[in-house]
Amino acid sequence: MKILITGGTGFIGYNISKTLTKNNQIYLIKRSSSKKKIPKKITRVINYKNVKDLDKKLKKLKADVVIHAATHYKKIHCFEDLENFSNSNILFGNIILENLNKMGVKKFINFSTVWEDFNAINENPFNLYSAYKNAFSKIVNFYKKNNKLIKFYDLMISDTFGNNDNRYKIINTLKKNYKNNKTTKIISKNLSINLLNIRDIEKAVSILINNEIKPKRYLLKNSKNTKKKKLIDQFNKLNKKKIKIAWGSKKTLIQKINSYHQLTGWKPEQSNISDMVEIIKN
Repeated sequence: MKILITGGTGFIGYNISKTLTKNNQIYLIKRSSSKKKIPKKITRVINYKNVKDLDKKLKKLKADVVIHAATHYKKIHCFEDLENFSNSNILFGNIILENLNKMGVKKFINFSTVWEDFNAINENPFNLYSAYKNAFSKIVNFYKKNNKLIKFYDLMISDTFGNNDNRYKIINTLKKNYKNNKTTKIISKNLSINLLNIRDIEKAVSILINNEIKPKRYLLKNSKNTKKKKLIDQFNKLNKKKIKIAWGSKKTLIQKINSYHQLTGWKPEQSNISDMVEIIKN
């Protein structure tokens, strides 16, 4: 199968690309100026200089599936982020959508965030990043209406962890600070978040690619929220060298997540606290 993947140098795109190379022809889109590493055994890397160059190259490409994992993320934005938000989270994806028919695409898989509907409230973006993701979802809806033969899927995800992670996220931060003998500040002892292993996300993508699944907005989340104090206590119980934590308040903080739809045949299997402990330690 021919699969085009965007965001192949990012955490989610890189890991998905690496896994799918085993049984598929994988095409990655990458800016010519980017020096970030890509997985081995990629069939072809499509380097582009600007949006016109990208559009030209996509028109000559054939792909069965597009996995859109490219994004520009900032939890708290500043003025300098606006251009990157627009280019990465709107314009880039729009060029892909515009060329779906020309590429012969049968399935379009888009990654978004549960922060679009923060605290399970519809149309309630948590920050500007999630507002951009919400805006792109509406653009995708336009192409859904005008491309009835293409199956469109939205995968709504919360926080993620796993190997090859260089992001400023909790598991990776704990891992780095642990190795460097630094203290990690956490705002509350009673903070719970939903963490999903990239391995479980890869499994969901495989199900969508290889099966006839009804096009919908699917939720990918851990079956249980992870209390950060419980994670730290479990790690310190199993290891002589302890994680150093500076706790803030005792306020209970739990994010509510919209239910969306459940993906048939999928459930998280590698997102237990023991899996998180293993990532931090190694």
